[in-house]
Amino acid sequence: MRLALFLTGLVLPGLFLPGLCWAMEAPPGASSCSGCHTGASGAGMVSITGRDSSELTATMEAFRSGARPATLMNRLVRGFDPDEVKAIAAWLAVQK
Repeated sequence: MRLALFLTGLVLPGLFLPGLCWAMEAPPGASSCSGCHTGASGAGMVSITGRDSSELTATMEAFRSGARPATLMNRLVRGFDPDEVKAIAAWLAVQK
């Protein structure tokens, strides 16, 4: 128990520490993704939780730039700056 409290204290807002992200709060904007892509919503979208953060970042950047066509994702992701995209990808990567 003391170890968990100690480790939780090491996770600072905005700091990505692999293996300790279970203690991170979802970054702003993550609910835009997890609402459809966790598999729990029943929306029929593919789950993206637990995927590699660099893969998620590259995919979101492709939507932002228009390199990857979409009906909705390109509009959603354009609202995030590159740092927000990386934070969301890092958070999604450690979700189960």
